[in-house]
Amino acid sequence: MKQVMNTSKKRDIHQQRLAVLRLEMDYELAVLFEAMEADNKDIQMKSKEKLMKIREELIRLKAL
Repeated sequence: MKQVMNTSKKRDIHQQRLAVLRLEMDYELAVLFEAMEADNKDIQMKSKEKLMKIREELIRLKAL
């Protein structure tokens, strides 16, 4: 029974992290869009770097 509970907790934590990453991705896409409209290259590069990190973590989590 203890093993079932641990598995359930891990799955819940995994799902919560995925949800947080999706929200972070949506926010960062909005930041990138605004930077593109303002033609701010510095913010665009920072936003793209953050999006790449989020993408990598999403890939890693979905592969587990």
